[in-house]
Amino acid sequence: MIETQARSSSIWRTVFSGRMAVAAVMGFSCGLPLLLTLSVLQAWMTEEGVDLGTIGLFALVQLPYTLKFLWAPLTDRFTLPFLGRRRGWLLVFQTLLMLAIIALGLTNPVADPWLVAGCALAVTFFSASQDIVVDAYRREALADDELGLGASLYVNGYRIGMLLAGGGGLILADFVSFQTVYLLLGLAMLVGIVTTLLAPEPAQLQGAPRSIRAAVVEPFVEFFRRDAALWILAFILLYKLGDSMASAMTTPFYLDIGFSKSEIGAVVKLFGFWATIAGGLLGGLLILRAGLYRSLWYFGLLQAVSTAGFALLALVGPSTLALAGVIAFENLSGGMGTAAFVGFMAALTDRRFTATQYALLSSLMGVPRVLASAPTGYLAEGFGWVGFFVLCTLIAIPGLLILRYFKSWAVPRPGPAAGAA
Repeated sequence: MIETQARSSSIWRTVFSGRMAVAAVMGFSCGLPLLLTLSVLQAWMTEEGVDLGTIGLFALVQLPYTLKFLWAPLTDRFTLPFLGRRRGWLLVFQTLLMLAIIALGLTNPVADPWLVAGCALAVTFFSASQDIVVDAYRREALADDELGLGASLYVNGYRIGMLLAGGGGLILADFVSFQTVYLLLGLAMLVGIVTTLLAPEPAQLQGAPRSIRAAVVEPFVEFFRRDAALWILAFILLYKLGDSMASAMTTPFYLDIGFSKSEIGAVVKLFGFWATIAGGLLGGLLILRAGLYRSLWYFGLLQAVSTAGFALLALVGPSTLALAGVIAFENLSGGMGTAAFVGFMAALTDRRFTATQYALLSSLMGVPRVLASAPTGYLAEGFGWVGFFVLCTLIAIPGLLILRYFKSWAVPRPGPAAGAA
């Protein structure tokens, strides 16, 4: 009894620690810029009368989020002369990101679309760079058994930042100009900057790369020397594959079976958002109690079952109560699964090369969302809605089967020093 109370007290001390507060606020800082070059910018360009072809081409400014592993080694190799290896880079990227957001708001989408594109690309580049360093900071500042909870708070902070920029920015644009919206949201980045200045710098391990070659080559050599390297990559590609494929077609599905746009907005978007936040928090707490391995199993199974819930909804039809039940279950399990998955990827990185290895793994994590989602419309047409969601449920099984090998994927320990110059 005493041991249980002590463990519970320890868990709550961890939950309310400064380390977790920093993880949540840094998540907010990373989530805030994302929609400023997507939905908010698209709305501004549409309002200004920019043609749809040009608006579509602006999707290319998102490329830095996919390619961030290319310059991540620089943040492992070099330490700036202030605030340490992680906080120094963070302060630089966050300051430049704030200025880029404000600069984007000062452009004119009609008069100079190329300048808009350049500023938007600067926003995504500095935003992706901030992501690199925040991911590395979280891995190095938290103990291994705290990574799941830290990931859940980071992801929830990220979603709140997206909500402020996407929902709040568009609402605000009804009352003030888009230039003012970008100015205010740019200044909101000061929250992240202040956090960077106040947060402690993680300890730097011996063996950190001392040359560009070591920073670029050694992270990949270390990873692929592991016996289970290919199993790990397969697991990252497959664990949320069924969930990603199902999510890609949910909006057409809701409309096709008879839900109104208002019902989708109220239940799926608003209610679903808070269900996802709750799922992330619950997942983080459960990971602390059950550990990462069992949590990945539990949450993966729940994700698969929740996907099957859409097949059931297709049979039931446009029932608002049924929709709320499916969305609550799906978003709760999805939030828990994401917390465990992000914590798992962080745990796999070698602390000497955190920025590079995590940037690579997180880029790989986005591959199924892009490539596997492409044919989902054809699959839904071919199988029908019930068959499509059953297929997505079955696609979750291979990832869970690979998880049987998890216990051989030992969390990497620092080896010999990385190659010198």
